[in-house]
Order: sequence, then C-alpha cells, then structure tokens
Amino acid sequence: MTARDFSLACAAALLAACSQGESSNGSGVQPLSVSDGMQVSIEYTLRLKDPKDGEIYDTNVGGQPMVYTQGGGQLVRGLERALEGMAIGERKQVVVPAADGYGEVNPLHVSEIPKELIPPDARKVGTEFQTAPRHGHRIQMKVKEIKKDTIVMDLNHPLAGKTLYFDVRVVGLHDPRRR
Repeated sequence: MTARDFSLACAAALLAACSQGESSNGSGVQPLSVSDGMQVSIEYTLRLKDPKDGEIYDTNVGGQPMVYTQGGGQLVRGLERALEGMAIGERKQVVVPAADGYGEVNPLHVSEIPKELIPPDARKVGTEFQTAPRHGHRIQMKVKEIKKDTIVMDLNHPLAGKTLYFDVRVVGLHDPRRR
C-alpha cells in the first residue's frame, strides 16, 4: 500500500466514524451523554401550563440538583426519553403528555370509604394525605366528596391527567461503569 492509499484509507475511516456520530474531545475519550445506566444530575422547572403563562409548580433551580439513573424508571417516561443523549450544560424544554407522565385519570382509582375510617380533621373536600399499607408503598389520597355515611377518595396521582411542561438542564453526568 502506498502512502497515498494509506492516507485515503485513513480519511475514509475518519469520515465513516464522523458520519456515525462518533466524536472525541481530542484526548481519545468520548464525551459523556445521557444514556442507560448513567447517573444524571439535572435542574428542572415544572409548569402545568405553557411556560409563557404557566406558574411554576415545582423547581429545584438554585437548590440541589435531582440525581437519577437513566433507564431506571425513576422519572416519568416522557422526561426520561427526552433527556437521552443530552450532554452536560445542555438545556431543553420538554412537553410531556399525561400518558407519558403520571397517566390519565383512572375512574377505578376513585372509591367510597366509610366515614369512620377517615380521621375527623381530614373530612374536608380537597384534603390530601398518605397511607402506608403493609406492603410498604405509600398511597396518596385526596378527599373528593363528602356524603352522609361515606367519603369519596381519589387515589389517582395529583398530576394524573395533566400535561407537564419541563425546562430542564443537565448539570452532571457520571458513568458508574467507568473508573
């Protein structure tokens, strides 16, 4: 193989690597991006209406970042999917429909409970509280309606049926598989 043929072969290999999205930071080490198994630190702001006119529902900006493991099901599905491939410092606005967030409101999660099973101070429409049954999973409940002998309880997640508007920024990445 001549020097010219070798140069052409190297150039072709480099072009092939670039066209497949491979890149390097000059040190031969691939830059980290959000992928399954990565520990990801994010800042986020959540609104329940379009960010142009929606008030903030929750945020951690100015506080501690949220840390989660990508692919571990620790975030709502739509947000986790949108974060895939992002790099440190990257920001994104993400709209998560209810089906990819906390799900649609399920009418089967609304039930009537005898009034005497609910503490007297919680017998007001809109009161929210949690119970911890024997299997250990906390259940959030909300008083939906007061009847003569029963109380209608809604066990749907408070954000069920809502579109979620996130402004999110990746602030840290750690690959526990790399040493």
